[in-house]
Amino acid sequence: MSRPNHELSEIIALYGADFEQKHAPTDQQRSVLSKLSECRTSPLGGHVDACDGCGTIRISYNSCRNRHCPKCQATSRERWIEAREDDLLDVSYFHVVFTLPQELNPLFLLRSKTMYNILFEAVKLTLELFAQNPKYLGAQSGHIAVLHTWGQNISFHPHLHCIVPAGGATRQGNWKPLAKAAKQKYATYLYPVKALSKAYSKIFMHLLNACEDIEPDHQPDKLLLRKLNDHKWVVYAKQPFFGTKQVIEYLGRYTHKVAISNHRIKSVDNGQVTFGWKDYRHGDVQKQMTLEATEFLRRFCQHILPFRFVKIRHYGILSSRNKLKLRDVQFGMGIVVEKKPKPTWQEVCKQKLNFDPELCPHCKVGHFQTVSTWSARAPPTEAVHRAAINVAARKISC
Repeated sequence: MSRPNHELSEIIALYGADFEQKHAPTDQQRSVLSKLSECRTSPLGGHVDACDGCGTIRISYNSCRNRHCPKCQATSRERWIEAREDDLLDVSYFHVVFTLPQELNPLFLLRSKTMYNILFEAVKLTLELFAQNPKYLGAQSGHIAVLHTWGQNISFHPHLHCIVPAGGATRQGNWKPLAKAAKQKYATYLYPVKALSKAYSKIFMHLLNACEDIEPDHQPDKLLLRKLNDHKWVVYAKQPFFGTKQVIEYLGRYTHKVAISNHRIKSVDNGQVTFGWKDYRHGDVQKQMTLEATEFLRRFCQHILPFRFVKIRHYGILSSRNKLKLRDVQFGMGIVVEKKPKPTWQEVCKQKLNFDPELCPHCKVGHFQTVSTWSARAPPTEAVHRAAINVAARKISC
């Protein structure tokens, strides 16, 4: 993929001060913006590489590795996907999306960590309720839940994407398919969506009313509660995945997404930011939107998660504590999982991203070797440059 014309870090560097003065971000938001603005720049430190073939010198700066950074997700995504490949079953998987009424947005923004936890718990209890019912399954199922908080125009829209296998494990460790798909290898139907929506809304409201972490002044008033009870809660079940390849493609597309990628930023000029977005309501039409730079950063900051908040969670037979049960089920399906060493980021680039970061682009034969490094907040000294030049000179003379 070509290099983007503009980056989020550029917007932060140009308009971050104006944004802080106008909108007073939280300490967490300020910290994340600072890290994103410094990603792959000298303040984070770096290293000097020299090609072992032609002697070409390359200076590289360290990444911020922040999960909100659009430049730092590729290798993290591929590593996570590779780890999940070991947990796949030879069954169909469903993609289920749990949304929320927009009337709850102010409460989510005010008490984000508490409300996100309620959302995860409500979805977990809802799916467990249907899985435990013999009418639908009658076994322990599981799912992977991924929190997204944005829409295509980076407005605030919290929802959960879930991957749900079409069945569950019995107490004996055997796989039990969905009741309506017992005679099929790949199921085409999970649970009735209307029933899911109704149960989900009731469980969510019960957890919200019982929550003690929300101050009395911020508790939903009776009018809002009445609106929420009358509101149509939407649970959307997409077409099932038929085969492991489709599941992996989905995982790569959704798990490590950030609110906006650098390639979607079209222009940054005169205090305004123009970015592309897809209008799903009108046939997936590609459109462009222009916002004041400070408003753009305000919208982006709405999607900065609380410190150390876990946004990808595994439940049931897909959770870490049930790994042995999952392996028993896989064994019964003839799936043998082999232990593999954790790949380095260079190996991930070569194997998954079709890019060799160590290959010299100048001679296209030699490979870069690190000859010196420097730590964060400490720019490379004259001695570092001299050492790199000496290495290059020796290579050229050989």
